[in-house]
Amino acid sequence: MRVRDDPLVLGIETSCDETGVALVRGFDLLQDTVASSVEEHARFGGIVPEVASRAHLEAMLPTVQTTLGAAGAALAEVDAVAVTAGPGLIGSLAVGVATAKALALALGKPLYGVNHVIGHALVDQAVHGAFDGPVLALVVSGGHSSLLVIDGPEVTELGQTLDDAAGEAFDKIGRVLGLPYPAGPHIDRLARDGDPAAIRFPRALTRRQDLERHPYDFSFSGLKTAAARWLEAAGDQSREVPLADFAASFAEAVADVLTAKTVAAARAHGLGTVVIGGGFSANSQLRDKAARRFGAAGLSLRVPPVKYCTDNGAMIAAAGAHAIRHGLAPSSLDFGAESAMAPTQLVA
Repeated sequence: MRVRDDPLVLGIETSCDETGVALVRGFDLLQDTVASSVEEHARFGGIVPEVASRAHLEAMLPTVQTTLGAAGAALAEVDAVAVTAGPGLIGSLAVGVATAKALALALGKPLYGVNHVIGHALVDQAVHGAFDGPVLALVVSGGHSSLLVIDGPEVTELGQTLDDAAGEAFDKIGRVLGLPYPAGPHIDRLARDGDPAAIRFPRALTRRQDLERHPYDFSFSGLKTAAARWLEAAGDQSREVPLADFAASFAEAVADVLTAKTVAAARAHGLGTVVIGGGFSANSQLRDKAARRFGAAGLSLRVPPVKYCTDNGAMIAAAGAHAIRHGLAPSSLDFGAESAMAPTQLVA
């Protein structure tokens, strides 16, 4: 089953709480539509898998129809279907995978079950054009903190989080502060008015002995605990908590480690371009720190617009288009959703 050189790819994303559908032709993003259920989860302080799955079921077909209509395309014009195969919540993934299989089978078109994490980096190609050779991807979100080398169809993992991901640490501290879920944007806004040097929070896995064993791995659990204890101590001593300074110092600790290890990895592997993707890449402190540190290191930085940092169909359509462009075989119709899909596997 041959796909033409500039295929129209329908991408479907349902890994967590966003139902995303998009159309990509080559490197051109034609339409991206997202139906989010985040407000339904906010009252629980986090994602409820069953709620997310039901929301995907309700939103799926309307979101597909909206995307096709906005792009002025007919379903019959679609050349290939791409869907998130993993990682993610298994119930949510199953909704998207089942929908994609039904569409691909009905249309007689190839199906690509693609990797959500890699998609966070590849979406930049649908916004800023093709990668000029291999790139280093820093993918940071509520569930992932990964360093990947993307060289055409080949993906190599250099590092990952050993415990809490960057966005996860923000959400957990947000709960301690009593901030609404998701806490990341709220801490980000507070941090803009604070002093990032006010509180010296720890930088895990940055000591010499740690770097020997985990040069490109991340750990934010200890930082989260240290920040929570600092707040507890301030309360015990009846000290007023300078929220802006606290938020800025916490954000600085995360951004410092992420960017320092990324620069080290780029230098060690001779890579000149870094792509940052994932929901946490919307964080303004991380973007500012990356621009300064990468610029000083002579690295080119690519970051998608904020709207394409959170989960969306564009990243999945872009990943499908990338797989087709590099001649990867489609997925068989019997592939299953993988809650812990390997970060080096582009297509299931």
